[in-house]
Amino acid sequence: MKNILIIDDDMHIGNMLEEALKKEGYGVLRAYSGTEALYVLSGTKPDLVLLDLMLPGLKGEEALPQIKGIPVIVVSAKADLDDKVKLLLGGAVDYVTKPFHIRELLARIAVQLRPAAMPVSVLTFDDITLHIDTYTVTLGTAEIRLTPTEYAILKLLMQNPAQVVTKSLLLDRISEDTPDCTESSLKMHISNLRKKLREVNGRDYIEAVWGIGFKLRTE
Repeated sequence: MKNILIIDDDMHIGNMLEEALKKEGYGVLRAYSGTEALYVLSGTKPDLVLLDLMLPGLKGEEALPQIKGIPVIVVSAKADLDDKVKLLLGGAVDYVTKPFHIRELLARIAVQLRPAAMPVSVLTFDDITLHIDTYTVTLGTAEIRLTPTEYAILKLLMQNPAQVVTKSLLLDRISEDTPDCTESSLKMHISNLRKKLREVNGRDYIEAVWGIGFKLRTE
């Protein structure tokens, strides 16, 4: 169960939030001031914090920088754009203005608590396997030795196996993996890549689409 700390001195709003959150299956903690919130946080770590700004004693703006490692959604009547920008830059993950629709707030909470997608470590296309974590490529059982630029080109093509990848997109995106490619040298790099793949089993895996770019060839 995910636990959410509500920091709000307004009993009516706090009770409404607690009821709605419990209906969604969340555990709920309550604090009614910034000072009390920090005390609660010293003994437990909820999965998310809903933080009002206009609190007695320690204000929400003062409490926010002291809340570490927990996503904080500010829920406040302050609607000024500068306030929102300042707080988002100061560590809040989202800002919801009172009065709010509970369905919208629940959706924003769900987004923040959504499990992060596991990074893809392997790409496959037919019998080609590209290992992102080790920068290696195998074709069947044979390991293909590629230059960083050839590897970057193949990676991008395998990330988009069903579409033509334009020359401009290739040049822009593969610069993330290697700077060793220009418009004049792109054709040479792709030619060398095609040759290395073809030498393993005689098959040409990359197709040039005249005037546009390149794509993986399906049999």
